[in-house]
Amino acid sequence: MSHVGLRVDVDTLRGTQTGVPNLLALFARHHIQATFFFSVGPDNMGRHLWRLARPRFLLKMLRTRAASLYGWDILLRGTLWPGPEIGSHCAPIMRKAAEDGHEVGLHAWDHHRWQSRLTRLDQRALFTEIRQGYDRLADILGKPPECFAAPAWRVTPDALAVLEQFDFRFQSDCRGWTPFQPVIQGQRFSHVQVPTTLPTYDELIGAACTPKDYNEHLLTLVQPDRCNVLTIHAEVEGIGCLEMFADFLEKAKQRGIAFESLGQTLARTNTLPEAGIVPKTVAGRDGWLAWQERCGGCAH
Repeated sequence: MSHVGLRVDVDTLRGTQTGVPNLLALFARHHIQATFFFSVGPDNMGRHLWRLARPRFLLKMLRTRAASLYGWDILLRGTLWPGPEIGSHCAPIMRKAAEDGHEVGLHAWDHHRWQSRLTRLDQRALFTEIRQGYDRLADILGKPPECFAAPAWRVTPDALAVLEQFDFRFQSDCRGWTPFQPVIQGQRFSHVQVPTTLPTYDELIGAACTPKDYNEHLLTLVQPDRCNVLTIHAEVEGIGCLEMFADFLEKAKQRGIAFESLGQTLARTNTLPEAGIVPKTVAGRDGWLAWQERCGGCAH
């Protein structure tokens, strides 16, 4: 049997209001436990539109038909005025995810700010950003968030050092091959990383496959002898691609694939190699991502 750790990134107000309830109902029907990472501060994701001037981002938007996929309310949110605070509007939905037995972690206070300005934030600004999100989500849940996932898989040594000050069981900040203990320039960080190992919808669609054969293509990438971690987005698989994702879960069940939370993936990991984290570009995605550095104990 193959196991897939299922990570759900929730970046926006609409994704939380609409996508998360859709996914919770779908997971309940399939008896699936996943890990939800919530953005809880202002929804300013529309400010990414300035990146249309960059060819790679423009091609991605055209290839994935972003306007019809996400909706203009997401694409324009926070462009002309400050975006609404997600946690204030969607606290009951976030609590419902935890009540349903899913792991709930922090994704961001301001997803756009982290994604676009991370390398320009000093450690004090980073601490404030994380603390705001941590305290807000803890207040919503009535307990501290269990884990953290860096927005857009962007993390730096400075950010990792600040994250050490928070009591997370694990983090999921990068792409890679297997859970590992991060060591960067001789500094060993205490929080284990559970990386995303499979490509995402927007990296594959229009490049490696079409919507018609997407599910079959993704299923071929799940390997029984390797760590499989899939990241989906509430704004995509929870709304515009909900029917397709429901079909994916059915096909996966027929092939004996079991889905689990990232904490369960980590618990099934026998050894934790040490590895660095390095920036890397990925086909189909604009800008750099943090990647697990190749190591002797990594299966890839």
